[in-house]
Amino acid sequence: WDSIAYCRSFDTQPDVWQTVRIPFAELTPVFRAKTLKDGPKFDPSRVFSIQLMLSKFEYDGELNPAFRAGRFQLPLARLSAYTARPVAPRVVHVSSAGVTRPNRPGINVDVEPPAVKMNDMLGGILTYKLAGEDVLRGSGLPFAIVRPCALTEEPRGAPLELDQGDTIKGKISREDVAELCLALLGAPEGLGCTFEIKSTVPFSTAWTTDRSSPPPKREWREVLRGAQLVPGVTGKTVNGVYTGKQPEGQSKQEASAAV
Repeated sequence: WDSIAYCRSFDTQPDVWQTVRIPFAELTPVFRAKTLKDGPKFDPSRVFSIQLMLSKFEYDGELNPAFRAGRFQLPLARLSAYTARPVAPRVVHVSSAGVTRPNRPGINVDVEPPAVKMNDMLGGILTYKLAGEDVLRGSGLPFAIVRPCALTEEPRGAPLELDQGDTIKGKISREDVAELCLALLGAPEGLGCTFEIKSTVPFSTAWTTDRSSPPPKREWREVLRGAQLVPGVTGKTVNGVYTGKQPEGQSKQEASAAV
């Protein structure tokens, strides 16, 4: 503990949730509450601990102008690293369409894919897939979650539909899903989004292509822009209410306000 620390002060507002972003470049090297003008630059690979402190003083004996004596509390929703500017997803997770449908109010499982109807019989496979999604969504990592409908061995290039809210059913080529995942790593349009994807070709119709004249390369960023994906949409059920295409966080806020 008796070593150089890197500090950054910030003020809080009472009874208001805030997002406080502290760039590494703004951290001040400090030793025993005194700033080090020629101190070494912050090295994020050498972080051993993080401390939050309310103090009457700041650096070099200066008073904290916003300090108020008395009881206080500082609840934290999340503490994580972040990037300085919008980026493309760093993690692309392939889940499954249907993960939010088991036990959704009002759903008719008889018209749903087999995995939805047999979720309990299959050991809760969709339930666990949804839990995996939730871990990634809560990690703070820049992500995209792809929920393909039934995967097929058909060739790539079929017309596609992207949607959110976890309602669509159909099929999609594994090749198309693989191409999409690679494209998402360079597509800010998918950042923080969870979405479903399928071919518009009916299950009863086989999709075939001429190997001597394959479909043109798909412009995935245009496809993603056209889908107008909304970050935070999950299609989950919150407090017994299906959230649809509304961001989950917004649904939770509205549910809390209604109580």
